[in-house]
Amino acid sequence: MRRPHPRLLVPGAVLLLLATACGAVHADRDGGAGAAVPAPRATVTDPPVDGVRITSVTLPSASPAPSATPGRVHADRLPGDSGISAAYRVSNDGTEAMTYTVLFAFTTDTGAVMDDKEVTVSGVGPGRSRSGTVDLGVPTPGASPVTRVRIEKVSKVPTAEAPARTGPCPASGLRLWADDGDAATGLRIVGLHLENCGRHDHALDGYPRLTLLDENREPVHGVRVLHGGTAIAAGTGFDDPPAPLTLKPGQSALSALIWRDTTLAGTPVNVPYVRVLAEPGAAPVTVAPGLDLGTTGRLGVGAWRRAGR
Repeated sequence: MRRPHPRLLVPGAVLLLLATACGAVHADRDGGAGAAVPAPRATVTDPPVDGVRITSVTLPSASPAPSATPGRVHADRLPGDSGISAAYRVSNDGTEAMTYTVLFAFTTDTGAVMDDKEVTVSGVGPGRSRSGTVDLGVPTPGASPVTRVRIEKVSKVPTAEAPARTGPCPASGLRLWADDGDAATGLRIVGLHLENCGRHDHALDGYPRLTLLDENREPVHGVRVLHGGTAIAAGTGFDDPPAPLTLKPGQSALSALIWRDTTLAGTPVNVPYVRVLAEPGAAPVTVAPGLDLGTTGRLGVGAWRRAGR
């Protein structure tokens, strides 16, 4: 997840962008507080993406441009904090609590992405909805004006199996998550991180147990899961065979998913989700690495090793 940008106070007028994007407070010339006025905001009618919908977009300006189209308001760029935001709503029409990870893209009129923000909405119950606001923050220097916000990607996993990079330690005493990965000439590597955040030692001896899942979190068949990075490519850093490893409280281990996205003859295979068991009998954790295996039909998994090697 990207780090939040620092806020910049604008001299003469302090803009307070509330979570509901409902208004702004301006200072009078004599220093007194003025009345709250509505922030310029436009309703968005785009269809939802996997249960997530942008309901309105805020692009601050004195007034909408005459040529503004439904769903957006043209705006002059403010110094420092842009004041640009999107209100969203997450709706769970399933039968179990889900945790959503949503990537929002802030774009120009032509669709060029100037920045993106990732938001995690945890524990949305069945038949329930949650609302929130995502802010652009400080624009990237030299970036073109942002005029649109769109949903780039949605991942959702059962809350009981959601990765836990931060927050309270899971009941299992093990915290597991996947990183953003690395890519080089068709070779892809996504790290699996395991932390003992509990009070007891955990013995690891071997490889994570994997179940590959499709967009409906049903098992994917026809993919060979191979042990060790050398099964896919040399020099991945996960070439060593498994060795006994004890994780004491506060210690961490690392494994990886390794694949090539080569596409030749055949049907490409996409695996959006992977259910991971850190050790036999461990609580399952479902990560969303978005495996694009091309037509290779092979996925390598590295043995657990102590983190920091």
